Order: sequence, then structure tokens, then C-alpha cells
Amino acid sequence: MDLHNRNTTAALRPILLVCVMALLASGCSSTKLAYRYADWGIIWWVEDYVSLTADQKQRLNDDIQDLRRWHCSDELPRYQAWLDELESDVTQGPPDAATVAYHQEQLFAFFPSLLEQATPVAVNLLSSLNDEQVQELARNMAQSQQEMEDEFLADSPEATAQARADRTMERVERWLGNLNREQRRIVQEWSANRGAQTEIWLQGRRNWQLALLELLEKRHEPTFPEKLEYLIVHSEEVRGPAYEAMMTESRVAMADLMHDLLRAGDNATLAHLSSRAEELNNDFETLTCVADSEVAGN
Repeated sequence: MDLHNRNTTAALRPILLVCVMALLASGCSSTKLAYRYADWGIIWWVEDYVSLTADQKQRLNDDIQDLRRWHCSDELPRYQAWLDELESDVTQGPPDAATVAYHQEQLFAFFPSLLEQATPVAVNLLSSLNDEQVQELARNMAQSQQEMEDEFLADSPEATAQARADRTMERVERWLGNLNREQRRIVQEWSANRGAQTEIWLQGRRNWQLALLELLEKRHEPTFPEKLEYLIVHSEEVRGPAYEAMMTESRVAMADLMHDLLRAGDNATLAHLSSRAEELNNDFETLTCVADSEVAGN
């Protein structure tokens, strides 16, 4: 799975930020700190796309606080159970392909409930936009899309594949530590075999944005919440058949990549993965689902 979907539109940002900041949070020194302040980060990010009124900011903040309370009390225990199991499997030596695939499925299983719970946040925000705000959103999404294309599409397929390999190595090393020569070769070969994955991903992203903008024209109709939920929960379908096929193939390929990298590693590789899982698990174990007033006072 290529994790460069970091600039998804405002409707999905609450979902991704809470999940990524809390679960993966590898760019932050403290998972607990990132989790507690993720709500403010969401508001700042949304304002990069749309200039919100004071009332919209307050409603968004309240909705996100409710989402975070649910996520902290209901979902974090599931993350801990998964990390416990991952740690246990890693201590037994390099996991086989079936075990790697199992843990990948466990990770993907966290998303459906989060998507469902976050949908009302998106409904409340997007249905409150006025025409000028929708136009602003359209302009900023188009600009963001162009920036993404400029960043991820190089001058040649070979250069694009190399850039993908560099990104993959950086993300993998957060979990496995520094890669050895064989592991780097595996990543290079894997990236070269991804074909037009980056182009398909970018086109799928644009397809979703266009579908959102079309739906926003009907944001005051009674069916808007239901249609927006479909857009969020079934985003892969909305992004198009090429995207759906790419994601299906990519998930299998990613599981194969992780399996190959673990087998090509050594005890230090397994120790780093176990340590990373333990670090996250300890953060989740000690994370208190604090009240809003306590967060605001920190």
C-alpha cells in the first residue's frame, strides 16, 4: 500500500489524521502527544482548503472531540490487541507469508468503523459550506492535485519508479530499521514492477475530488448525507475501476514485499519491528482519553 495519500480532501482528513497520527505516528516523537492534539491539526489543515466561519470551526471542533472520545475508548483497545499479537509473532522468528497477510488484514480492518463514525463530521462540515467556500475548496483541491502530480510524477517512468522506491524505503525503515543491501534490492525491484501505480493513484484521487464537488452542488438535499457516506466508505469504487484493480494488486504486493524484507533481514530487523510495535503499544496503554477541558489546558 502506497501511503502517500496524505493530502486527501478535507472530507476525509479527520479520518486519516486521527488514524495515522494515533496508529502510525512515526514522524512524531510522542504518539500520545500526537493523538491528543490531532483534533487541532485537523482544523488547521481544513483551513488550508476552506476559510471557515467561527461557527463552523466550533462545530467541527466539537464533532472531532466526540469522534476522538469514541476512537480512544472503542478503537485503541483493538490496536493494542493487534500489536500484542504482532509482537508475539515476531518473537518466534521471521513470519511466513500467511502471517504477514493476516496482520495486513488486521490493519485494514480498523478502517471501516472509523469511516462510519467520521462520516457525520464530514456531513456537518460540508453541508454548512456556502457557494464561495465550495468554490474555494475546488480551487485549492485543483492546486493540491497539481502539486501532487509535480511531486510524484518524474520526467520518466524510471525516475518515477525510483522516487517510489525512495519513499518506500523511508517508510519501511521506520518499522524495520536500516535496510541491508539485499533488502534495498528487493525494494528497488518491487517499485520497478508497480507499473503505472502512481499515475493511477493520482487519477483516482482526481476522480474522487470531482465526485465530491459534484455532490456538493446538492449538499442541501435530504439525500446528501447518504450519498456522502457512500463517497467516503466506498471511495475506491468512486475512484474508478483502474484504481480498484490497482489497490487489490497493491495490497497483495505489499504483503509480499514485507514478507520478503523480513526474510532478507536478520535478528536486528525483527528486534526493530518488535521494538516499534512495543513502543506504540506502550503509548496506547498509557494514553488517557482525557476530557476536552484538560486538552485545552495543556
